[in-house]
Amino acid sequence: MAQIIIQGLLLSGLYALIAMGFTLIFSVGRVLNLAYGSYLMIGGYVYFYLTQLLGVPKIVGILMATVAGCVVGLLIYRLLVKQLKGDHVAIEISTLILAVVLQAGIVLLFGDSSKILLPIVPGVIHVGGATVTFSILAATIISWVILIGIYIFIRKTHTGRAMQAVSMDAKGAAISGIDSDRINMITWGISGTLGAVAGVFFASYTQLSPSMWVAPLIIAIAVVIVGGIGSIIGTLVVAHIIGFMEILTTAILAPEMRGVFTMLLIIGVLVIRPRGLFGREEL
Repeated sequence: MAQIIIQGLLLSGLYALIAMGFTLIFSVGRVLNLAYGSYLMIGGYVYFYLTQLLGVPKIVGILMATVAGCVVGLLIYRLLVKQLKGDHVAIEISTLILAVVLQAGIVLLFGDSSKILLPIVPGVIHVGGATVTFSILAATIISWVILIGIYIFIRKTHTGRAMQAVSMDAKGAAISGIDSDRINMITWGISGTLGAVAGVFFASYTQLSPSMWVAPLIIAIAVVIVGGIGSIIGTLVVAHIIGFMEILTTAILAPEMRGVFTMLLIIGVLVIRPRGLFGREEL
């Protein structure tokens, strides 16, 4: 039981980081970025290429992975989303197609076989009878540092308050002098950054593969739907629910069943409470 509780707490922090970038885009731009999982895939492969193929220091690999995620997020907004502005269905279909194209590109560059990342932080620690790797512990700590930083950024900075204004009323924000295009672009850049750093840790926790973008995308969609669209508190709470239930499912049933609960949770909330557990909120 101690192993399940501790592993659930650690995994939930990573899931919250995965979902936060997706939540920000939907809150500010009101679109589902179905290429979001690709940020994690790109972050993981950039880190793998730099650290395990070129021998670059791990911290540099993480930093370059986040830069790559940010650049991809900015390019997707500038070259695709901005051109389709206002057509949410076209954006969602296009970003999903783009995710498949990016997966094909990864297959061409690295092959279609799965790869194991070396531990980001080697070693294990025993806590309350549970064995915890330093890698997942570091991932959780870094995730929470980033999440707290994002919360402070949104609540305390001029740009963050502008993001709140756009999420509440884009037209009203424009009338008050806020450049919504600039705010959306910043949001997509932040989302790409969050997704890429989450991808490094997610790949080290599971494995690196061209299809690894699918599971994080489902997690992000589940957190947004179940927690309530635009709810940061909902994102954190539901990330913990999913994290605990996946660890429990793996322990009781089998690792192959870990995503089943997430899918059932989405269906259940859509049927019973479509607005999510915390309702629709702005940032």
